[in-house]
Amino acid sequence: MKTIRLGRTGLEVSRLCLGCMSYGAPDQGTHPWSLDEAASRPFFRKALDLGINFFDTANVYSAGTSEEYVGRALAAYARRDDVVIATKVHGRMRPGPHGAGLSRKAILAEIDHSLRRLGVDHVDLYQVHRWDDQVPIEETLEALNDVVRAGKARYIGASSMYAWQFAKALAVSQAHGWARFVSMQNHLNLLYREEEREMLPLCRDQGIGVIPWSPLARGRLTRPWDETSARLETDAFGRTLYTAAVDADRQVIDAVAAVAAARGVPRAQVALAWVLQTPGVSAPIIGATRPGHLDDAVAALDLVLSAEERAALEAPYVPHPVSGHR
Repeated sequence: MKTIRLGRTGLEVSRLCLGCMSYGAPDQGTHPWSLDEAASRPFFRKALDLGINFFDTANVYSAGTSEEYVGRALAAYARRDDVVIATKVHGRMRPGPHGAGLSRKAILAEIDHSLRRLGVDHVDLYQVHRWDDQVPIEETLEALNDVVRAGKARYIGASSMYAWQFAKALAVSQAHGWARFVSMQNHLNLLYREEEREMLPLCRDQGIGVIPWSPLARGRLTRPWDETSARLETDAFGRTLYTAAVDADRQVIDAVAAVAAARGVPRAQVALAWVLQTPGVSAPIIGATRPGHLDDAVAALDLVLSAEERAALEAPYVPHPVSGHR
């Protein structure tokens, strides 16, 4: 497995990150397609065998059970110092005040809850899952700095937001001498490329590692346009992401199919190879609920798209409304 330094840090991560949103109690939270603990275990084992050392989850995934599964699986199959564990804070974990968001009170409580569920004394990357309009960014960043200084997180990162918000956060951290965001987990794939306008250039300029979520557009890029899946039918958030440019999106999916057929490889490999070869991308976050998903992801690392193939894949794209920030 190829590795890369995350941004300008010394943190060495595999070029693929296993996203763990699909692992958690199916009857908890909003992901009924999730795999229970017994079904999810083989994916952790296989990912480690393939050389993946980077695992991403969040406190809100399946009401915290995803973190529990991640912690127990990695404790069983790997040495703590050999893996990079990332989790996130922001989503609602309980009713009432301070049950969600990025206030100092919420962050300092949620990091302890995440560490307890993961069964570790620190996470390697602690990320804000979204921007919080209700809390001054200074309060959020100072709390995150205290989490780092307390040894509960090695680095901090961010997820989908506007580039101006991310630039502001970086400037505030620098002005106060606080721990700085080292990574951006944003929405990027062949069906959604709006991040190319502002966020990706900002990250390249500032030395920020980029770890895109949904690089296969929640599976849409891996199958014919009219084919559905159990997840697609029950993924309320996912249904909000790809509804604005149906005709163009269909053409993108057809272009992926054409390149894949010419190469004699699955569509997933082509779509993921495009993300991997986008300048500035460190490690796409891949989901895996079938054994072949991991095999395709690893194979994509060696699939080098030509300039002509990239042009064919990109040509049908049209501007999309910003999505995924909420």
